[in-house]
Amino acid sequence: MSGRRRRLILLTGVTGYIGRQLLPFLQQRGPAVRCLARRPAAARGALGGRTEVVEGDVLDPASLGPAMRGVHTAYYLIHSLGSEADFEALDRRGAVNFAAAARAAGVRRIIYLGGLAGPGDDLSRHLRSRLEVGRILRASAAQVIELRASVVIGSGSLSFELVRALVERLPVMICPRWVRTPAQPIAIRDVVAYLTAALDLPDGDSRVYEVGGPDRVSYAEIMREYARQRGLCRLMVPVPVLTPRLSSLWLALVTPVLARVGRRLVEGVRNASVVRDPAALSAFAIRPVGLREAIRQALEAEESQFAERPASQLLGAGTRADRPAAARFGNRLLDSRARTVPVPPSQAFAPIRRIGGRTGWYYADWLWDLRGLLDLLFGGRGMRRRRRDPEDLRVGDRVDCWRVAAFQPDRRLRLEAEMKLPGRAWLEFEVSGDARCSTVRQTAAFDPRGLAGLLYWHVLRPVHHVTWNGMLKALAASAAPG
Repeated sequence: MSGRRRRLILLTGVTGYIGRQLLPFLQQRGPAVRCLARRPAAARGALGGRTEVVEGDVLDPASLGPAMRGVHTAYYLIHSLGSEADFEALDRRGAVNFAAAARAAGVRRIIYLGGLAGPGDDLSRHLRSRLEVGRILRASAAQVIELRASVVIGSGSLSFELVRALVERLPVMICPRWVRTPAQPIAIRDVVAYLTAALDLPDGDSRVYEVGGPDRVSYAEIMREYARQRGLCRLMVPVPVLTPRLSSLWLALVTPVLARVGRRLVEGVRNASVVRDPAALSAFAIRPVGLREAIRQALEAEESQFAERPASQLLGAGTRADRPAAARFGNRLLDSRARTVPVPPSQAFAPIRRIGGRTGWYYADWLWDLRGLLDLLFGGRGMRRRRRDPEDLRVGDRVDCWRVAAFQPDRRLRLEAEMKLPGRAWLEFEVSGDARCSTVRQTAAFDPRGLAGLLYWHVLRPVHHVTWNGMLKALAASAAPG
């Protein structure tokens, strides 16, 4: 392995969106990677224990010295947008502390991802802070490679999630003037490619590279393309009112989970985020994809991850087995609950393996029959109580109104609904444990199609709550001895 590949890399923001996407590519390249995290235990759980994690916080200067020891290149992927405090002041403090620690440790290169905006623009607080952080890092004496990106398209990106929330929830959108602001969106894969390739740039002076996809589009066009790929019909009504400030308050009513960060992002959309300096195309052998392909990649990656990973891995850290958990994975809504039974996994899984057909659904079968009747009335398949085999299951088998999407004997069963729904639905069962005790986890997942799907999920949530609880309790009772 070459000396370049043996150089130690420090990755900050590893539990954030960009950091999580970047880490696997750094690991594949071969260099040693050290991750900085305020809560190392939580980070190790998210990373699966595959890389070194050290405790540290850019707001705590004393914690940075040990983390920087021996580091050649450091990635700075931190911001304070979600903080209740003055995020500009926090970003400034963090950058000053990081620059000082890098200087003291002799760090040779810092790679920083900032925001794309012209220096002469009347900048929002968010973009002004992003540019200020870059200036502070350049005072560290290290070579700073600053990549300034426009809207990042990827499942989990703040900008993309705001677009998703608006388009999915609003059949009619009142579009103020700022939705016509030009942007140059870039796919997350291309952002990660630039961040990784920055390791191989020659030593020398600090540089700023503006990166974006080939399409210059408005925010309205981004929303229209997302709606097209999701099969949603959306009416956009342009109006000359609603300032970004008022729009951000309106956004809080529509997307309360993203309200604080969303307000700060929307206040900055008055600034065009387009590439003015094409130097990145000469310095990097990367040709970013356009908007249509970027959104397709984002939705496809989300679909692939959902298909490959058990529901328990989609719930996030901190999910407790003793209480129901609600979560999101991309556009999918998850409702999960678990129960412990004093039997080995094979015995706990036995009633799950027999579900449907003549066995039934262990709780309130009349509700399932009623749902099947409603499905028939709307042109669906109905319940159709049948299975290929009462004991054996295979991927592709039909189980009443479901189809087996994933099956691992004594471990996991995922069913995908074939009923008429304003979206797509799955029901998953997982069993884990040892010879003495097992945990049975049951997760319902729903990918709502627009506002109708969201209303369907939330209106029926009380019914689902009773049904899922009753089913899980009955499954546990069927598995338990005596």
